[in-house]
Amino acid sequence: MSANVKKIRQGAVVSNKMDKTIVVAVERKFPHKLYGKFIRQQVKYMAHDAANECQIGDLVLIEECRPLSRRKRWLLRSIIQRAV
Repeated sequence: MSANVKKIRQGAVVSNKMDKTIVVAVERKFPHKLYGKFIRQQVKYMAHDAANECQIGDLVLIEECRPLSRRKRWLLRSIIQRAV
């Protein structure tokens, strides 16, 4: 397996107030180990948006990259669906 495989996540933009930065909420569902009930877990990632093109509610694809700032380690790859 190659060492250059980058992680990719899909989520919704929840904030675009910073310059060239968006906050993306990524939700995953997994079954509880004992009871089997599906649990929804949400993680927020800060991603680099060089063109400031994302709006709140957009569905986006982000990919892992080198550290760009203290908390920013993801890069906007594409906008899947625009917010209505």
